[in-house]
Amino acid sequence: SSLLPFSRFLCADPGAVASPGRASVAMLTRRFAAPGISSRVLGANGVGVGGTDVQTRQVASLKALKARMRSVENMKKITKAMKMVSAAKLKHDEKRMHNAIPFVKPVQSLFERLPREDKTGTLTVLGMTSDKGLCGGVNNAVAKLSRATMAEEEAKGNTTKFMGVGAKGVAVLKRTFGDRFTYTFEECGKVPWTFSSASIIAEQIVATKPAHLRVCSNKFKSLVAYDTVMARAVTQEEVKTMDKSEFSKAMDVYSFEPSIYEVWDDLHEFYYASLIHGCYLEGAVSEQSARMGAMENASKNASEMLEKIALIYNRARQAKITTELCEIISGASAV
Repeated sequence: SSLLPFSRFLCADPGAVASPGRASVAMLTRRFAAPGISSRVLGANGVGVGGTDVQTRQVASLKALKARMRSVENMKKITKAMKMVSAAKLKHDEKRMHNAIPFVKPVQSLFERLPREDKTGTLTVLGMTSDKGLCGGVNNAVAKLSRATMAEEEAKGNTTKFMGVGAKGVAVLKRTFGDRFTYTFEECGKVPWTFSSASIIAEQIVATKPAHLRVCSNKFKSLVAYDTVMARAVTQEEVKTMDKSEFSKAMDVYSFEPSIYEVWDDLHEFYYASLIHGCYLEGAVSEQSARMGAMENASKNASEMLEKIALIYNRARQAKITTELCEIISGASAV
């Protein structure tokens, strides 16, 4: 009986009674007509059906989109920070490379004067890679060229061996060429690279006494370009089979104290160390420049992905608001 006046008010002719407004109708509907409306929207047992089920799904999708937006934002922050770190490392590596070039080039020019002949024998490939990734195709290019060179030599009937500097090159070639490995040098980048580190690797190369040696590394050209080259090194075994007249003709332009034959072994080891030192520094600069480019592209992709997800999120949020408004208006008009 207490609801009778309100039921009359709600069922009255709109022309005979002054309209209380949409807010008043919604308030009266929630207070006095809630049981009937809730049974139509939620069902007899309170289980969501119709629009409520859609609304629940939209809420879940909004939470997932929000979480994805946060993850993409965090990823963007990481890539930006990695780019800044690579820029700082690039500055120091480039300085060390420019300081080492006047020290390395004369030794390489001296040994390049020696005559070279293609002879059969065991080929040792020294691959110069890094210990870390996220730098584009820098490491894969060295591994690919090393793999192709060893396959080509084995097709000719020659034996091949592999020595690796850096964990990435070892990881790529271990599965297919693991039986060719002799020495690997990893975690070289944890401390600043020096000529002493190159000398340690050179001592191991001298101990293996390679018949033929080739060094695969990245040659720095600019901040946006590098070349992957396979440098041919002169080994002690090749010098032993070299024509003495040709050898003297190439070396007589320099004066040696004591004689060249007394210091040749030490000079050759110094040549190995100089070659490795220069190749590693150029590869380090190429790695940092490539990582800067890769992290910049990753940041741009993250920004584009964030814009797309934000657009989807805003559309879903507006659809949710529109659904709620439609439910309120349809519930009020059905009373």
